Order: sequence, then structure tokens, then C-alpha cells
Amino acid sequence: MPKYSGETIDQAIESGLKSLNISKEQANIEIVEEGKRGFLGFGKRLAEVSITAKEQPKEVQTSNESQEQITPTKTAETIEEPKVVVEAKGDNKNTEKTDLSDDEAIEQLAIYLTEVTKELNAPALVKVKRQDQFIIFNLETDKKGLLIGKHGKILNALQYLAQVYIHRIAKNRLSVMVNVGDYRERREEILRRLAKRTAREVRDTGQAVFLEPMPAFERKQVHAILAEEEDISTHSEGNEPHRYLVVELK
Repeated sequence: MPKYSGETIDQAIESGLKSLNISKEQANIEIVEEGKRGFLGFGKRLAEVSITAKEQPKEVQTSNESQEQITPTKTAETIEEPKVVVEAKGDNKNTEKTDLSDDEAIEQLAIYLTEVTKELNAPALVKVKRQDQFIIFNLETDKKGLLIGKHGKILNALQYLAQVYIHRIAKNRLSVMVNVGDYRERREEILRRLAKRTAREVRDTGQAVFLEPMPAFERKQVHAILAEEEDISTHSEGNEPHRYLVVELK
């Protein structure tokens, strides 16, 4: 059976009917895939339907050989429009608790991250530990690549979501870090090399260097590394999540 797709079931049906040049009453419609909106651009699937034209009644000849076509009468059978049941999660901001204690906020963020990883088709076990001034949420999954993304873009997006979420629900201001495997440790070593190389470039050219946007905790790491350089100063510019670091001579 021919299959047709669209953003929604209705769009898929409309596409199929238009292609076959028939009306809905003249069609046999079967839903193949209801579709999925996805999350952060991932996991999205188009709706898909299968449509075929109903067999039309044969022409009947009259006794006077005029071959007059008789209009078929409607049968008792009708075609019901496909129904799509959508589970409405709703906007839970109105019911979401705020001013939570540190432990309560950490627990809620762990649950939130668990749900997000499911939406990304990379379900993860969330483990929490405290390290220095950060609360680290380590996502253990068999699909690390899906949660890290190219150059860590997906992981940094999760980091941003996590920080915004906990700032909204927690009574105290907490700093969190989201990690997958040992990515953050490897990233810290890369940032150290980047900071040292940038300091040399600033000294050689006398010009300020603008680094690529990075999460707040990574900017703090670069700040701390370059604080050891007596002739180098750093400051941040721009707005989250596109805030970046400027490295220049004092």
C-alpha cells in the first residue's frame, strides 16, 4: 500500500489524498506511524499513513441502451477519521515546587535529567556527587555519544538546562556540572592547553583573543588557569548560553 508522511497525521492524510486525487470518503486510510516531536531536535519522527482508493461501483447499462450511469447510493459503512491520542504533559511550572532545600532540589534535578535522557533515546542512570563547589551529575549510559554530541554541544546544552532548572527550584544558589563518562576531565585538560596557548598568542601579538562560547564553569576553569599569569587578564562578555571569554594583556 502506498505510504505518505507529514508533520502530523492530518498532514500525511492530506498529502496522500492530494497525490491520489480522491476525497477522504473515497479512501481506505491506515495509520502506520503517529509521529513524534522529539526533544532538542533529536528523536523526531514524521507521521506516516497508508492510503488506497476504494473500489468504485461498476457502471450499469439501462434497457434503452443509452448507457446512462446510475449514481450509487451511500452505504451504511462510513469511514471514520483516524483519531490520534496525544498524552498532554502540560506546563508544570504552575505546580512545580520552588524554594526547595539543597537535597530536595538535587533529587528533582536528577529526576529531570533522567526524563531528558529518555527523550534523547539515550536513557541514563544519574549518579550525584559533590566536588569542590560543584554538584556533579554523572550520566551513565550505553549511548554516550548521543548525550555528548559533536564537540560536546549536546552535553553543554544539558548543562545549561540543568543549571537553569536548579536555579528555578532551589532555595540556595547551587552550581552543578553534568558529565558523561570522563568527558569533563578530558575537556579540562584541553582547556588548560587552550588557556596556555592563548596566553602566548596574546603576548606575541599584543591583541586580545576572543574564545568560543563555553559554559560558566568552563570559563571559571580558564579564569583560574590564567590567574596564574601575572601579565594576563580575563573577563566574560555576551549573554548565556553564548557568553565567551576575552583574554588580553593587563
